[in-house]
Amino acid sequence: MEAMPKWYGDGVYQRTAWPRITVITNMNCDHEVIIIGGGPAGTSTASILAEHGHKVLVIEREKFPRYHVGESLIPFTFGPLERLGLIPTMKKSHFTKKYSVSFVQPDGKKSQPFYFFNRYDRETVAQTWQVMRSEFDQMLMNHARSKGAEVREETSVTQLLKDDSGKVIGVEVVNKDGTKEHLLTKLVIDASGKEAFASVREGWRVGDPYLNKVAVWTYYKGSKREAGIDEGSTTIAFVPDKGWFWHIPMHNDRVSVGIVAEGKYLSRDGVKDPKAMFEREIGENQWIKEHLSEGSCTGEFWITSEYTRYAKYGAAPGLLLVGDAYAFLDPVFSSGVLLALKSGVLAGDAVHEALVAGDLSPQRFAGYAGTMRQGLDNMRKLIYAFYNPNFSFKDVVVKYPEAGGEITDCLSGDVNKDYTSLWAKIREFSPIPDELPYGVPFAA
Repeated sequence: MEAMPKWYGDGVYQRTAWPRITVITNMNCDHEVIIIGGGPAGTSTASILAEHGHKVLVIEREKFPRYHVGESLIPFTFGPLERLGLIPTMKKSHFTKKYSVSFVQPDGKKSQPFYFFNRYDRETVAQTWQVMRSEFDQMLMNHARSKGAEVREETSVTQLLKDDSGKVIGVEVVNKDGTKEHLLTKLVIDASGKEAFASVREGWRVGDPYLNKVAVWTYYKGSKREAGIDEGSTTIAFVPDKGWFWHIPMHNDRVSVGIVAEGKYLSRDGVKDPKAMFEREIGENQWIKEHLSEGSCTGEFWITSEYTRYAKYGAAPGLLLVGDAYAFLDPVFSSGVLLALKSGVLAGDAVHEALVAGDLSPQRFAGYAGTMRQGLDNMRKLIYAFYNPNFSFKDVVVKYPEAGGEITDCLSGDVNKDYTSLWAKIREFSPIPDELPYGVPFAA
């Protein structure tokens, strides 16, 4: 029997007595690549590989469409969507158009909306979308299938299969009817999302104690919205102690609303019920209170914690990690879908090149891993500064007006740039972390 992963503190999961599986290594591989997970990272990887002509199998535990949070796209999501060929589909969709982001103080005082078109080309990243993830993720899955990828839904991966050297050579799955199969392949890609299938089982998952937040969220219908071009604006509404609400208007008169803060803040006075936490916080921001005074809550409340986490290794023999399985950042700047799609597109091209070269060694993916680490580290630095109670982006821009453009670029998802000058300026106002050594290829 396989052992369950255990928590050993300091944000690290480890496993005990996980068996080495010996399988026959000369069996035929029906697919060159097997991908665990059919979310944005998995299906975008599959689309690119299938487009290159490779035989790809995506294994998804659930039946789509399925619920998922994380509805707000940031401007530079345009690039991966364009690479996938999905911009025309997005433009024809009924997803709410998003032109700006606004910030609101606890007393209800709202900043002027930041309009993306004041900095970016109106035909590209100046407008993005608020999406219902069940529909958006289904669109991505359908796209992967249209490119030639095979997708099996309602199928669970239960183990990684390894040869006697420790190289991953396939997966064990349980099908919808309960039958088990061993599926062999040249490369397994873990796109299992926050579940982090491989890194949990290999003892690679590492948390970030400073960004260990709790989120509680729900949905409203018929609540108050802004008018005109501001209707689809994302609003970040602050509460005491650097907690914040997200307010994301979507189509069908639906709004996603959530509160993110330290667990000790949300559970103060012994409150444990997610609904009670959420409803108490409504009164901590007057703009949120006013906007939720109309309409009605759909009734269900969701809660999650341990937001930020990383995989110690991003690649190992026979294995590559993408999307949230590689790393997941606190969602304050809505970077999740961008990073998932970007990692999928980058991984798809990198794996194609590796297959053509006949070299799937971990070091083959050093470039992919480095690009992802750079983007994650840049966004993480801004998140650290944001949560410093004495920090304000406005203070930085007042002293260094030229920093405004760079801050905007990073927050909009242009994360793979050299921001050395920006970090020097921000460090005058707030400590920010050094780069993390996580996500590198495994070296045996």
